[in-house]
Amino acid sequence: MGKLRFLFALWMAKLSIPALKITHHNGTDFPGSLAVRLCPDFLRYMGKPKTIVAVTGTNGKTTTKELIAAVLQKKYRILYTLGNLNNHIGVPLTLLRLTPDDELAVIEMGANHPGEIKTLSAIVEPDYGIITNVGKAHLEGFGSFEGVIKTKGELYEHLRYGGEHTIFIDRDNEHLNKISKGLTCITYGTEDEAELYVSGKAGICAPFLTFEWRHEDRRHKVSTHLIGSYNLKNALAAIAIGRFFNVSEEDISKALEEYIPHNNRSQLTPTADNNLIVDAYNANPTSMMAALENFRRMEVLHKMVILGDMKELGKSSHEEHQKIVSYIDECKFERVILVGEEFGQATSSYEHYQDARQLSEVLKKSKPKGFYILIKGSNSMKLAPLQELL
Repeated sequence: MGKLRFLFALWMAKLSIPALKITHHNGTDFPGSLAVRLCPDFLRYMGKPKTIVAVTGTNGKTTTKELIAAVLQKKYRILYTLGNLNNHIGVPLTLLRLTPDDELAVIEMGANHPGEIKTLSAIVEPDYGIITNVGKAHLEGFGSFEGVIKTKGELYEHLRYGGEHTIFIDRDNEHLNKISKGLTCITYGTEDEAELYVSGKAGICAPFLTFEWRHEDRRHKVSTHLIGSYNLKNALAAIAIGRFFNVSEEDISKALEEYIPHNNRSQLTPTADNNLIVDAYNANPTSMMAALENFRRMEVLHKMVILGDMKELGKSSHEEHQKIVSYIDECKFERVILVGEEFGQATSSYEHYQDARQLSEVLKKSKPKGFYILIKGSNSMKLAPLQELL
């Protein structure tokens, strides 16, 4: 009977993808919700991996998950989330790829409403967890920044009563520290080196991140293919998890140096005329500011930015877009292009276009040349295709 139920769950999960495209519904709707409910039967039938690590957070969770997977693959056969299949549909689909040979699983969990991490944690039943950070994203769904913290913290709450009661935590993050009481904490960060399981310091980013990391008084230097010093914490998280699971320090450094980002996340893309820094999969005030700060510090000439609206900010949207514009004023980039209705309502003297299609018509007639160009915005702004015109 268990086998029949899991086969039915598999069929329903596969059916959910075209069904959702047709109905334009989210992952909590039928038939996706049915696949979610039956997924535990599949796990019982196949046998749960020896260890499951759950990854969530406002920013960096997909990159962190990719780095963790790259590190753990040096020693183990693992199952991990492909792309960002991290919702009520993506998580069951990921678990349905499980085989009896998988030793560890790294499962990414996303949310834009309260209670969603609680639901996904109940499905995944993780042994360990990591929250990369908490920031101002999906405020329309969460209601407030406090709502973000509470929802992401649902992973910690689950681990207090299940799994190994152990988390990997950025000790520099005061918001995470406040909600981590009662859990065993494997720490990483950049401050208080002697107190940390893994510590690190960023080096030159021109444009790729280089850094030094330490574990038990042994130090290693790593040169990555990642853009931005904000990726240091993502790398340190992967290192902490790798060492915890006994991946050798040499293999960890090698995995991080070999990893090449994709899917428009922290990518450097040279073209015949420009060098593009593409981070156009998603955007919120925290990630947008981090990208701009890093770009400002980069030691390159002729900087240009193309920024698209940050979605799902609710009542805070105008204020947050205006803050970004005000920061850009300080940066003195050679050229700034803003795209979208929200940026259009901000007080600004910069070039503005209603959407990516309007901007593309301008770029077809007059292509910028000789620039480093940061492209950043929410995925729905469709900025990524502009690469072909630059």
